[in-house]
Amino acid sequence: MFLLSKLLPLLVLPLGLALLLLLWGILRRRRWPAIATLAVLWLFATPLVAEGLWRVLERPYARQSAAAVLAGSKPLAVVVLGGGRHAAPGPARESEWIDADRFFAGIEAYQQLRRQGLRPRLIFTGGWWPTQPQLPPEGDVLLQRALALGLPAADLASTARVRNTAEEAQVVAAQLPPGSSVLLVTSAFHMPRAKRLFERQGLRVLPFPVDFQASGAWAGNPLADPLNWIPSAKGLDSSSRALREAIGRTLYRAW
Repeated sequence: MFLLSKLLPLLVLPLGLALLLLLWGILRRRRWPAIATLAVLWLFATPLVAEGLWRVLERPYARQSAAAVLAGSKPLAVVVLGGGRHAAPGPARESEWIDADRFFAGIEAYQQLRRQGLRPRLIFTGGWWPTQPQLPPEGDVLLQRALALGLPAADLASTARVRNTAEEAQVVAAQLPPGSSVLLVTSAFHMPRAKRLFERQGLRVLPFPVDFQASGAWAGNPLADPLNWIPSAKGLDSSSRALREAIGRTLYRAW
């Protein structure tokens, strides 16, 4: 079921849809599927389309400092959701960052609460991929990183192995008193779904979104960048990731 949940959405993402259209055209000897395939790939490979999708998914959040997010709030725990690790080649069995924003934002939030005289728990979720059984749970790796930065072991925790956001919410809720307030750290596009799932476990959630995929207008208008109008493999990948999140929200009823 886990593999099916990951594989089946691929059929309705742009590349999967394009392949199905091409296969239909070959089998039926029709021209229109090839034209539809070109339209699908051209549309979703255009970076401006991906930018628009990310803006919808990340609304209404904006990047803020931990101090601004925590103003007037005293959550019991800071919860950092896994963002994935990459198994680097070599006998040392080192795993590398896929996204470090969540980790460092969690550290920033924890330290801000300590400066306020509080003693929150800092919980890393144990993201784990069943197809890579030798890769250690991400939470264990991040906990060791936090210890290396000098954070006290008594304040740190890593959950059991989890495979998706629903499982993350369940295991974190099991570690805290019912109705606890938590500062939730995850990617901005993922936050609405994660927040909804954690609230369904009876937790009160203060969102701290990071890892934004849309570009800030203050850096320059995306419409003025000519490269954003040219289809690219990166644009197709970006659109596909955005659509996958949209599918996840729909399945979990978390819009």
